[in-house]
Amino acid sequence: MKINDPGTVAEVTAAFELYEQALMANEIDVLDGLFWQSELTVRIGPGQNLYGIDAIRAFRVNRPGGSPARDLLAVRVTTFGDDFATVNAEFQRAGAPRPGRQSQTWARMADGWRIVSAHISMLGEGH
Repeated sequence: MKINDPGTVAEVTAAFELYEQALMANEIDVLDGLFWQSELTVRIGPGQNLYGIDAIRAFRVNRPGGSPARDLLAVRVTTFGDDFATVNAEFQRAGAPRPGRQSQTWARMADGWRIVSAHISMLGEGH
């Protein structure tokens, strides 16, 4: 299996960058389009467990003002073959005391790279 083929990494990185731009601009149609349009899609975040694209879409539409502003601190893209990838990012929200983490699972579908699973959390106090 090819791990981190440069061309595949570039494709996933471009898709993630489009996601990040849309997230900061609250471009709901772009965000929605980057998620797999399936009842199997999952997005787990602070205060929500969203199962299926309809729940994810409803969350985005009803989220006042979109995502809080943030800066990316680190991003790691790992691809497995030509059609599967993970993206993990550490970010700092404006005014937040600690960074947050985001993990996404991407799959190449007939219509391009899509997020099939996402998890967002804020770093808590460790032990």
